[in-house]
Parts: sequence; C-alpha cells; structure tokens
Amino acid sequence: MADSEDMRDQFIEAALRVVSAHGPAGLTVRRVAEEAGSSTMGVYSRFGSRTGMLQALYGRAFDMLRDDFAAVPATGEALKDVRTLALAYRTFALRSPTRYAFMFEQAVPGFDPGPDLRAQALESTFGVLVAAVAQTAPPASAERNAYLVWTAMHGMVSIELTHRDRTELPGWTIAADWEGVYLDGVHAVWNGLGLA
Repeated sequence: MADSEDMRDQFIEAALRVVSAHGPAGLTVRRVAEEAGSSTMGVYSRFGSRTGMLQALYGRAFDMLRDDFAAVPATGEALKDVRTLALAYRTFALRSPTRYAFMFEQAVPGFDPGPDLRAQALESTFGVLVAAVAQTAPPASAERNAYLVWTAMHGMVSIELTHRDRTELPGWTIAADWEGVYLDGVHAVWNGLGLA
C-alpha cells in the first residue's frame, strides 16, 4: 500500500510539473504518465479517471498554499498578520501562475472539483485569513471582511499576472512597484472596512 501511495504522490508531482510547463490545458493523462515515467494505466489505477487525477492535483495545490500560509508566523496583530499572509499569497501565485490559474480559474474545460473538495480547499486556506481578520473583527463579520480582503488580493494578483510578462506600457509606472501597490490595495480595503 505504501508503494501505491508513493506512486500516487509521484503522479501528483508529475502533474504539478506538467501544469507548470504546459499550463492547465496540457494536463492530459498521457503527459502526466510520461512525466512520471509510467503508463496511462498507472494513472488510471491510482486515480480512477482523469477527473480523479485533476481532483488530486487540485487538493495538492491548495495544500501547498496552506503550507505557505502555515509558514507565516502569527504575531497576534491582525493587520500585520493579514499583510504577511497577503504577501505569501502573492508569492505563491507568482511562483507558478499556471498552477494558480488551475486553482482559481476554470482553466481545464469540463473540470469541476466539486463542492466538497472546494469547501475543504477553501477552509484550509481562506480559513487562515478569516482567523487573522477575526483578531480585530467581531466573529460574525470576520468571514465577510476576510472575503473582501481576499477578493482584493486575488484581483490585484490576477491583474499583475496578466500584465507583468507583456510588453511594458509607456508611462505605466505601477509595474515598477507591483508589491507596493498590492500592499496599498490590501491596506485600502482594510481601512475601508474600518478594521483597526
């Protein structure tokens, strides 16, 4: 059984390499099998189907984001903790934009991870941000406030990813300070919510 779990992990790691190299659209069973040095039958025997493989990859990607969040030391100061989590989120996205697209966009036609897997993924990551916000917000509003902060983070990261690898726009000075603008945006939402 341990060998089977090891092989399953090898396939997931191979899928992560495939998504980084070829984008979410390149996530075929054949390509993942080749990357893992195995056969397509090996993938099917571990995951049951292409959807099963994609679900496992989706779960692993969110586990990686959770691990990055867990590496952020909590200070007990809400804004400082949210700011540090926001930076970890941005770094995670910039490290592998194709993995980020797989997680947050419908980048693989026909793939829906399902509500249970999505809820589990969000709880393990978004839940960390909720806990940080809850240090200053009443519990009843912590989730809503964290959601507003998260959407600001996500939107700014997505726009940065869209523009950073394209030809620079004349006079577009924001690109010179993506991180500073990003943090300004997080602070603007924080202040707009009246969080102290």
